[in-house]
Amino acid sequence: MPSHLLSWIVFAPLIGAAAVISSPKRFQAWIKGLSLAATLAPLVLACLACCGTFSWASAEFQHAERIDWIRSIRAQYHVGVDGLSLALVALMSLSFFVAAVASSYAARASKAYFSLLLLLEVGVQGVFVSLDLFLLCAFWGLALVAMFFLIGVWGGAGREQAAMKFHGFTLAGLLLVLAAVIALRLDSGTFSAPTLIELARNGKLTGANLAGGGVLLGMNFSSWCFWCLFLGFAIQIPLVPLHSWLGDATAEAPAPVSICLAGILTKLGAFGLLRVCFPILPDSFRELSFALGAVGAAAILYGALVSLGQTDFRRLVASWTVSQMGFVLLGISAMTEAGVKGATLQLFSHGLSAAALLLTGGALFERMHRTAQGGSAARKISLVQVILAILGLCAAFGAPGFASFVSENSALAGAYQSSDPRFKILAWIGAAGAIIGLFLALSLVWRFLRLFLEMRKLPGARAAEPTSREMVCALFLVAACAALGLVPSLLLEPLGPSAAQLVMLLRGP
Repeated sequence: MPSHLLSWIVFAPLIGAAAVISSPKRFQAWIKGLSLAATLAPLVLACLACCGTFSWASAEFQHAERIDWIRSIRAQYHVGVDGLSLALVALMSLSFFVAAVASSYAARASKAYFSLLLLLEVGVQGVFVSLDLFLLCAFWGLALVAMFFLIGVWGGAGREQAAMKFHGFTLAGLLLVLAAVIALRLDSGTFSAPTLIELARNGKLTGANLAGGGVLLGMNFSSWCFWCLFLGFAIQIPLVPLHSWLGDATAEAPAPVSICLAGILTKLGAFGLLRVCFPILPDSFRELSFALGAVGAAAILYGALVSLGQTDFRRLVASWTVSQMGFVLLGISAMTEAGVKGATLQLFSHGLSAAALLLTGGALFERMHRTAQGGSAARKISLVQVILAILGLCAAFGAPGFASFVSENSALAGAYQSSDPRFKILAWIGAAGAIIGLFLALSLVWRFLRLFLEMRKLPGARAAEPTSREMVCALFLVAACAALGLVPSLLLEPLGPSAAQLVMLLRGP
């Protein structure tokens, strides 16, 4: 087993960022090569852990490392992974590698840009391996700072406004989570997530050590902590009505960074609910499970309806992301094994399909709207582009045979099987959103095919083939979605122990 494996996964991009910063500006090829290597290293290490050094049969945290960090407040560098977090680490490593590949063709990419992209990966990976909640907040803050500058400096015409909106929403979410984490520390004496989960299981997180017994404005300690954690993570997911920052940020961010926004940062909020909010405060979760499920169902339908009217491709992906994250909340809230498995599979299917869709369909969608508005196109659209874009659409919008189809149906089935009969209504609402998504995908496929045939008639126009690296990345992402769709047990079986333990924690004694 490699020594300090998780630390190498987290901090390898930091070493790469330092190397990029110290490189002469004129060595552009060297800088891009370093960036690709720095994102490839965590991917290789994560694959090594998944295939050899991690026991998937156990739901316990593995590869744990614990070092005193800030002794005065008992904060530690405490990291470890279970099946869910390790699989997310592997997914994030792949997504950042794809973003680095796409960035290597960006005209405005510089060593500062690549350094911030690598720092973003440090923050994201740190969140997924942190078992100390103060450490988790520190890594989360690093990710938000890096993303703020990536949007604000290298974004489009409205980048300043989009960056400030992103900063305002996500910083508010981080502060809410930090307030709850500090309150939990004052009551329990620890920032350790496993310890807090054990205390909650034994009914010892009551706020008895706080002034007034933890009661404030008529709400008890657990309720206050739950709402702070839930709202903080809901902003990051984002859930309706806290979602407006995602569309602006995704539309204005550089194309490779939009992959990180839609496919990566949204997973931080969902992971926070799965790892922190719901397991540490299960009693509050059970009391509000139907309300949370209703929020998830509303997000599914709202995101699907808003996607129908979008004329900007990245805003369309952002709206559909809101809908997809609704399946995660609905599946978890049902507290059934099928629902939790569907929610966890949805995290992976969306991470893969969002990257594939943004990598393949963006230029095609923009060309379609330019020609629809009377503009001209200097290049034809190649058949390869059309095929990749159609496959990306099928993977993202839940077509049969792809992972998103399985995850959506599993989440809806879990909601329908809930012991609370009201969840059946929510399942039908979610199904309506999924059907709308399929019709939207069919509409886009038809429009892409029409555009391809019209562009072929342009005299003297040359076909614009995608680069070989982009094509390979897109094909790999789509193939992964298809493999998980055809054989979902490839992921669900390894994640079975972690999912079963989560269901047990949510249901309680």
